[in-house]
Amino acid sequence: MFRETELQRYRRQIPIFGEGGQARLRAARVFIAGAGGLGCPVALYLAAAGVGHIRVADCDAVDRTNLNRQVLHWDQDVGRGKAQSAAEKLRAVNPDIEITALRATVDDATAAGLAGDADVIVDAMDNFTARYVLNRTALRAGIPLVHGAVSGFDGQVTTVVPGQTACLQCIFPEPPPDEAPPVVGVTAGIVGLLQANEVIKLLLGTGDLLAGRLAVWNGLCTVLETIPADRRSDCEACGRGSEGEHQEIRP
Repeated sequence: MFRETELQRYRRQIPIFGEGGQARLRAARVFIAGAGGLGCPVALYLAAAGVGHIRVADCDAVDRTNLNRQVLHWDQDVGRGKAQSAAEKLRAVNPDIEITALRATVDDATAAGLAGDADVIVDAMDNFTARYVLNRTALRAGIPLVHGAVSGFDGQVTTVVPGQTACLQCIFPEPPPDEAPPVVGVTAGIVGLLQANEVIKLLLGTGDLLAGRLAVWNGLCTVLETIPADRRSDCEACGRGSEGEHQEIRP
């Protein structure tokens, strides 16, 4: 049962998917890898929507150069851990949910433990080394992965459903150079909100996911296109003979 304050908070969205749907959001666990330009809007809108358990991991501290796009970090947060800074704002946005902040590096040794029992993993990282780690972690655990990336006015989003869709390495078999691209803040906001939208659809079991599709955002032309993304039998992460070949999404 929901308290009256919760019913008031979610009054404008409960008519869309009912109290049962809202209860599914409240029971859900989402792991967000990264509390930067993408992780901030993803976490903000999932918290506002009432996702009940949000775990945010980031190893970095807030820098003043982050403030043009990382909307949960403010000038007084410079020098603080990003995960802790983000968690503080999220708790203020919605005190009815549980926020866990982890100052941790996402790598092969830590990713499975960080993801834990999450229902969805969100890739809000800024490099493909970490993204491939999240992709492998999602495949092994059978947890859907929502990927996002940005550069300048451009961005991309896709949803990986283990055992059913192309994985991230199917789409990008060779990683681009690991370098910090220039980013316009609104691009991170738009792509982060598209990721949050995918997470909500996944948790509610509604709508058409960006599964087997890559959405490409061109902010200069204000165009969002989707490109088919097929599984590759020779994919190192999920193809024939790989560890993730037969992994199906867990119930």
